[in-house]
Amino acid sequence: MIRRLVLFAALFVCSLCAHAAVYPNFPPHKIAGNLYYVGDSFEAAFLIVTPQGNILLNVGDQDEIKLVKENIAALGFKWTDTKLLLSSQAHGDHVGAAAQVVKETGAKFLVMDGDVDLAESGGKKDFAYSAPKYQFPPAHVDKVLLDGEVVQLGGVKLVAHKTPGHTRGCTTFTMQVSEGGKSYNVVIVGAGGANFGDAGYELVGNKAYPQIVSDLRKSYAVLHSLPCDIFLGAHGVYYGLKEKYPRSKTEGVNAWVDPAGYKAYVDGKEKEFEKQLLVAGS
Repeated sequence: MIRRLVLFAALFVCSLCAHAAVYPNFPPHKIAGNLYYVGDSFEAAFLIVTPQGNILLNVGDQDEIKLVKENIAALGFKWTDTKLLLSSQAHGDHVGAAAQVVKETGAKFLVMDGDVDLAESGGKKDFAYSAPKYQFPPAHVDKVLLDGEVVQLGGVKLVAHKTPGHTRGCTTFTMQVSEGGKSYNVVIVGAGGANFGDAGYELVGNKAYPQIVSDLRKSYAVLHSLPCDIFLGAHGVYYGLKEKYPRSKTEGVNAWVDPAGYKAYVDGKEKEFEKQLLVAGS
């Protein structure tokens, strides 16, 4: 029942994701190995700790960065040890404070091909959310990632999979972590696809993004192909953060191991997309 509720909620995370808002903080915590959660109750951010400095995946906007910094400190790590900044998607709720991260830490900002213009324009070049209320301080991209490229630091490897549709360069990251003598495949979903609802995307006749349908179908194929033990995502609601975290206090890493939940999430998002496409074309 919980999984169904989580999936239902995830299907309707819509324009709220692009227009950043203030959400309550969430307890920072270890997921497994060197992978930690440092985001708030809605906008996920992850810290990967290495001997040569740390990798931060997502930072949020000007409000969330304060919480991310607090959470990193609460776990005993240094903000200034952030060496690489990655993004799931270049919307303001994930990279709105990227310029501040770079300024304060000297981190290199790595963005997938397709999202570079979006990040460097501060949201002005977004195909759907370019209005002033969605914009954020522009951030210079230090390195453009390509589909399948491996990001490496301190012996840690993350594979950047281009899963476009939510943004042109939406990125799903995979990595392996070890905990208790076992190795786990981690999938951090960039997005489940298009936004629907009042401020949703045009799937048919989208002049600003004519290939959106083919991109989304390619993305679902990629997501279906990824081996997954630990299911995570750019928003906690994708993977049941609030439901799984209390369990992790007693179950440890097992609370996050959810290959069935990952499959259900991808299946559900794909079915919702096909349903909305059918409606749009009728």
